[in-house]
Amino acid sequence: MYSTYYLAAGSAETYAYEVEVTPESAGWGYSSLRIVGLEACAWHDFATGEDEVVVVPLAGSASVEIDGGQFCRLTGRGGVFAGPTDVVYIGAGSAVTLRTDGGGRFALCGARTDQALPARYLPAVQVPVELRGAGQSSRQVRNFATPDALAASKIIACEVITPAGNWSSYPAHKHDQRSDSESELEEIYYFEIAAGPGGEPGFGFMRTSSSPGHDIEALEEVHDRDVVLVPYGWHGPCVAAPGFDMYYLNVMAGPGAERAWKISDHPDHAWVRGTWPEQQVDPRLTAKER
Repeated sequence: MYSTYYLAAGSAETYAYEVEVTPESAGWGYSSLRIVGLEACAWHDFATGEDEVVVVPLAGSASVEIDGGQFCRLTGRGGVFAGPTDVVYIGAGSAVTLRTDGGGRFALCGARTDQALPARYLPAVQVPVELRGAGQSSRQVRNFATPDALAASKIIACEVITPAGNWSSYPAHKHDQRSDSESELEEIYYFEIAAGPGGEPGFGFMRTSSSPGHDIEALEEVHDRDVVLVPYGWHGPCVAAPGFDMYYLNVMAGPGAERAWKISDHPDHAWVRGTWPEQQVDPRLTAKER
């Protein structure tokens, strides 16, 4: 039996989007995600409204027009495992058109805000890429819309590659209260799981558990194009099954005046970080293209 926090592939589909998660549909206040798939020589019009939006090519390239004028071209990539991509930030109150010659799939990562900031383009070569953890906790993090990488009002977003058999979002951690050491952030996880050598469908697992004052229990088997919502609670690990590389896109936002990703590790798991200096980073990641 699935929890209300797990959206299987196709279950969050709407007329316009393969995935559509809004603050209203999620029952929270800030974070959103829409994924649009376009055929060759097609376009998609949308309004940012009350949200700021970062357009992230999952596969394919596109031109971006804002308020009737050409703004930039997104070179994009062949797929999420091919490396980082260029992105474009678009402020609230904008009318946008995505046009693609070859077709593709594009994530619209959003956050509700009362500020209207100017659009900006971030090329792939400027996306900070971090190798986080070590050993079987090794993963690659592409910080395309974190506070140090991209100026914005509320949104924090990144991509994570977890090689087959590894654990990420680990140690389990939380960001569900405002303090000097922690931010209050809602979070969306969107997964893509690489297929096996014969096209076998991949899978993994994700865990969320109760934190002080927040009751939540979810242990989900995740598959390609599934979504998991994390309104609060300790979340992690995300486990990639042996044989199947895992990708996930994180979108976070919350009510705090400071745009920051500050977390508390689960007290039972925090000690694991101390073991990383004694281990090597997974060579499957160090060999990956930046």
